[in-house]
Amino acid sequence: MRLRTLLLALVWLGLGSDPVLAQDRDTKVRNDRKAFADSQDWIYNNLAEGVRAARETHKPLMVVFRCIPCEACQEFDDDVARRDPIIRDLLDQFVCVRIVQANTMDLTHFQFDFDLSLAVFFVDADLTIYGRFGTRSGRPEEQDISLEGLRKAMVEALRMHRNAAIVKPSLAGKQARPSRFQTPRDYPSLSGRYRAELDYAGSVARSCIHCHQIRDAERRLARSSGKRFSDEVLYPYPDPEVVGLKLNPREMATIERVTAGSSADRDGFRPGDAIVALDGQPLLSIADLQWVLHNAPATAKLPARVRRDGSLIDLTMTLNEGWRRGNISWRPTSWQLRQLGLGGMKLDDVKDEDRRQAKIPPDRMALKIAHVGEFGEHAVAKRAGLQRGDILVSFDGIDRRMTESQLLDYTLRQKHRGDLVALTVLRDGMRKTLSYALP
Repeated sequence: MRLRTLLLALVWLGLGSDPVLAQDRDTKVRNDRKAFADSQDWIYNNLAEGVRAARETHKPLMVVFRCIPCEACQEFDDDVARRDPIIRDLLDQFVCVRIVQANTMDLTHFQFDFDLSLAVFFVDADLTIYGRFGTRSGRPEEQDISLEGLRKAMVEALRMHRNAAIVKPSLAGKQARPSRFQTPRDYPSLSGRYRAELDYAGSVARSCIHCHQIRDAERRLARSSGKRFSDEVLYPYPDPEVVGLKLNPREMATIERVTAGSSADRDGFRPGDAIVALDGQPLLSIADLQWVLHNAPATAKLPARVRRDGSLIDLTMTLNEGWRRGNISWRPTSWQLRQLGLGGMKLDDVKDEDRRQAKIPPDRMALKIAHVGEFGEHAVAKRAGLQRGDILVSFDGIDRRMTESQLLDYTLRQKHRGDLVALTVLRDGMRKTLSYALP
């Protein structure tokens, strides 16, 4: 390990040893700059400098977008930033750039799942994208990403870079789609609220546009148009489990499990298959597969090439009507959806034993209110009299069993702002009916 890297790691460990610092969002952001601003291993918050270095060295770029205050992916980010031995030798073959704010993010080049707190791009000096890395779900972090998986994606990105002239025609589908806005600050709901530079002398965390705010801004724009939310807006970057696939985080895009009876099962995908290309796009990671799914139409048959037992075979991934509609409750941006569709409530499924005690049939609605917003637009449910611990058994006349995600889907696609909805809850064994107008 080079002396500079060792000193950086010691600084990082020292900063992380103080529990007060670990809990302070502004201090986290300042400490990150202190640790990396003068690093010889990372170019900090300056993509243009990274591009210049890539042109001079003829290396590809590895661009890491990281939301510093977010707890998710913190340990993984620490390992990447400290140049963990698993990936250290490969990092030297990239120009490494660390971006810790979205204020000036170029949305015409960098598009990813904005519910992530860490996203990695492998790009050429002309910003041609070789691949993406970074996945998040309701599962534990280690079931989605790993350093081993990142290493394999890096190896493949380097191979692509060495063969760029041959590979680049296959990368057309990986490039960013046309963007209505150049940067997040151009969205109407964010315009005028943020400067290009962070306010390190003041409330620095609040001066930063966090990635989830970009998704929030997109949805606010959709809501203000008066149109109902589409599947694409509600279910961005679908987890492969929506088609029945669980991928191995230690590989690039290798199937770990196939759900029996799922569309992927019917299409012939099997555990152990390495999906090397989907819809003509070479895959470096699970994130690459999600990029294909994110941009897929409402129904489709996507050509897939898989490696099975050393041989390449061609399959088809079938996307049927409604295929996107999976669990979105884990997403940070679902807090905004709860405000719009549930008056600020967070709902959890009631466990079977609690259902039996409450005498609620297994096919009927039973959603426990885990949280009720306290302030502003998030407090609509609270002002209507809903309380934490209430069990929702009917919503707008619907009493069939639903998950929170399914109920959000119903309210955001079937109801409009200002519509009055009636809710029936169980409280202390008694039924109580309340109502509120959707904000």
